[in-house]
Amino acid sequence: MSLLRPLSLLLVVCLFAGCGDDRDLVREIQASRQARVQTESKQDHLGEAFSLLQRLVELNPTRAQQQIRFHLNQWLQTRGDVPASGTPEIASTLRGVVPPEVLDEQIGGTNFVGGDVKHLRDAYLFRQIVQWVDRPGETDPLWMSWFDDGAGGLDPDSLDSLQTASRLFDWTVRNVALQPRVLTQPAPEPPPLPEGLEFRGAGYRQSDYETIWRGTGDGLQRAGVFEQLCRQAGLAAAILAVPSDDSGRLTPWAVGVMIGDEVYLFEPELGLPIPGPDQVGIATLKQARRDESVLRRLKVPGFFDYPFDKADVQQVTAMLNLMPEAVATRMKLLQESLTGQRRMTLYVDADDSSERWDAIAGVAGARWWPVPIQAEIYRAAMENQAMRDPFFAFWYQSQWLIMDAQAEMPQMLSQGRWRHLHGEFSDDEDDLTEGARTLYLSQRAPEFEIADLRIDLELQKAYGLRRELGMDNQQFEAQIAQVQSLMRQGKRTATYWLSLVQYDDGRIETARNWFDKRVLDPNQPTPWEPAARYNLARTEEQLGQTEAAVKLLKTVGDPQEQGNRIRARLIGRD
Repeated sequence: MSLLRPLSLLLVVCLFAGCGDDRDLVREIQASRQARVQTESKQDHLGEAFSLLQRLVELNPTRAQQQIRFHLNQWLQTRGDVPASGTPEIASTLRGVVPPEVLDEQIGGTNFVGGDVKHLRDAYLFRQIVQWVDRPGETDPLWMSWFDDGAGGLDPDSLDSLQTASRLFDWTVRNVALQPRVLTQPAPEPPPLPEGLEFRGAGYRQSDYETIWRGTGDGLQRAGVFEQLCRQAGLAAAILAVPSDDSGRLTPWAVGVMIGDEVYLFEPELGLPIPGPDQVGIATLKQARRDESVLRRLKVPGFFDYPFDKADVQQVTAMLNLMPEAVATRMKLLQESLTGQRRMTLYVDADDSSERWDAIAGVAGARWWPVPIQAEIYRAAMENQAMRDPFFAFWYQSQWLIMDAQAEMPQMLSQGRWRHLHGEFSDDEDDLTEGARTLYLSQRAPEFEIADLRIDLELQKAYGLRRELGMDNQQFEAQIAQVQSLMRQGKRTATYWLSLVQYDDGRIETARNWFDKRVLDPNQPTPWEPAARYNLARTEEQLGQTEAAVKLLKTVGDPQEQGNRIRARLIGRD
């Protein structure tokens, strides 16, 4: 009874002393609750978008990208009006590559669209790679003593930045098998292409994402991958191009990484940082402009010349590796809202970057590198041709069917690659997820199992093999032979990637055995042979077997032979 009396008094007070006047308080509570709900909604939408991003290869790619775009736009609505982005001045250097009105639309849009999701995916994956590759102790041993001695007197922050760049470049070289710029493998009749593009043209025949996803690319594609990794590590990098005396056309040369007021030089086609004077340390642009021996020593007498010399690099152009989405205000807003493990670089102030590069001695200015945009134009042209021509479609789609096919085994290889690029090598017993090792090992079917595909219905199902109604024996046998070829291709790719996992996990002797005994098995021919031989040389070098490493690096005919021979010279002098 004593408890009821105060409650009764409270009710009386409310009734007669003006509880009706508490409407302002109620409205305040409701407004606070609504604000909290909006905040939670904003956080949830970002959370949903990133949850989908993390599991992208496990999901239907089209649906997943649609859902990511939906959640990003729902989040964007909580931000109020989004100011339209102005097109940066540097975009004028893209004249002739993409119509200005198309560029303005891509940059100035105030909603997230399909291209934004690809940009977000790329930034996310490159950021994931940086987080596990940039670790102490992962520096290329070729430069270790130079770094230990202070790299020519760098301050601690600059030294850390240069070591980060060195690690990211070394990982790129070891993990992106070098292709020649001009491909010679058989291909169908070239389709019509927009002006300025060539069929299977260097640089733009695949995107930076496809390069890292497939683990193979030419020197320009390596340059793009390295620049993307530097960006996610907070380093300013650009592709340095040399002007032609005849036409003024710019020829890509090296990747420059700006650290302080110096630009350090990395040569993706050679697979080496450019050595400094007396072949000590990593050269700077200033050194290459002053000391003719820096570029002269990139020649291999009796084997290779080097296309550039001191005179050529007196005035270079910095090419910024950007997609239009990277300079949009919506990306700036999204980047500013990312915290913790979601942090990544999504936005680039292109004009500010241009001014910083222009201030460097020996840099004649900055331009927008057209290659990433050309890659999108090229891809669209290839897909349009594939829709019109079944023969072309078969050629175009079969190149990476081992990962792209919607069947169990290709999907497992894709998941293994995704985990590999996240640095998730081992199984996670808590999350009940398989690591890259387990998923790659699942691809290594013995030869008798591949032969049994003709009679093993479960295996046929795993590879998406189905005998359609009305298909005769000859057609079905041809289909079986094609899938068996894909099984062998997937097996050899998984074996090579598993060898790289062993190396990156610090299991150098195990990696040596895998490269030597499994990937380079003479009875199992593989397209990864030159890259495996280079990585085998790197394991021998790590294990102190310099003579064995030098012999491997001097193999004639490998795409990276010139750079390999320079490396052999550098490690053989000790």
